[in-house]
Amino acid sequence: MSSKPARFTLSELSGRFALRAQGDGGRAVTGVGTLDGAGPDDLAFLANPAYRAQLQHSRAGIVVLRADDAAAFPGNCLLADDPYVAFARIASLFDRRPLPAPGIHERAVVHPGTVLGADVYIGPGAVVGADCTLGDRCSIGPNCVLGHGCSLGPDVRLVANVSLGDGVRLGARVLVHPGAVIGADGFGLVLAGDHWEKVPQLGSVVVGDDCEVGANSCIDRGAIGDTVLEEDVRIDNLCQVGHNCYIGAHTALAGMVGIAGSTRIGKYCMFAGRSGVHGHIEIADRVTVAAQSMVKKSITEPGTTWASGIPVRPLREWQRILGHLNQIESSVKRLRALERSNAETRDDD
Repeated sequence: MSSKPARFTLSELSGRFALRAQGDGGRAVTGVGTLDGAGPDDLAFLANPAYRAQLQHSRAGIVVLRADDAAAFPGNCLLADDPYVAFARIASLFDRRPLPAPGIHERAVVHPGTVLGADVYIGPGAVVGADCTLGDRCSIGPNCVLGHGCSLGPDVRLVANVSLGDGVRLGARVLVHPGAVIGADGFGLVLAGDHWEKVPQLGSVVVGDDCEVGANSCIDRGAIGDTVLEEDVRIDNLCQVGHNCYIGAHTALAGMVGIAGSTRIGKYCMFAGRSGVHGHIEIADRVTVAAQSMVKKSITEPGTTWASGIPVRPLREWQRILGHLNQIESSVKRLRALERSNAETRDDD
């Protein structure tokens, strides 16, 4: 990647991203920033109305916003129906982090049977097992390990310390962050009298195009069939996907989400941080699960939102609530006794 600093004018950004410009077309920016932190050479955006008051004081050289917010900002604007999406696309122009040049590092270990596409990079300490196939422009970072028979599509990037189990298949443009493990054994155990027997995990993992797996997340291999992620699934850091799960396209899992084995999740679902799903259930398309919520049964209604977490409260208030919770069982018993007494009274009348 070129080390030349990125520099784009209002007119250039307007034309490249099909956004209506307002202001000085020659105004150039060289980076991005927040509304309150950006300087004259930065591009910022306004998507959340809660930050609208910051517009009038912002020093940003260009602001991406909706047309109905433009009157509140006297400077240079790019008008977008969805400013956050537009900002994300523009911000990619300023990502100047260098990518390694193609080649195999002298301290990498690559099995002679590996099939390598064009312009592949394999970093120091990486190990690529037998019968692997790496597509064009794949980047295998330091200390990554690919088991037997892995297959990677073009433009896959394993950043560093990533482990792929035997037979894992990644589609095109998959990005896997440091420490992730894809294709380790699932938690397959059966209690045989007085001890556990391990259930062989004979499947693997199939990941579709344009997926992203966060740092230190784990996706277990299937016990019989494969664990499957369709295209454009996004997984945050420290997530767990159990064996034989099936996750539909464009679904997103925030940090510390846990999905138990053999769960089937639809397309365009969103799971907020620390939410979880019991195994062997199904979740419809476009379902949203709030933070710290536990899904214990199938959700069949598409487009619904579910929550079960208890928000944080002042300590004294929470202690009072806990005291009431400890009295629920006795309160229910008294209520039922009153209901029976009232029913008997009505019968006597």
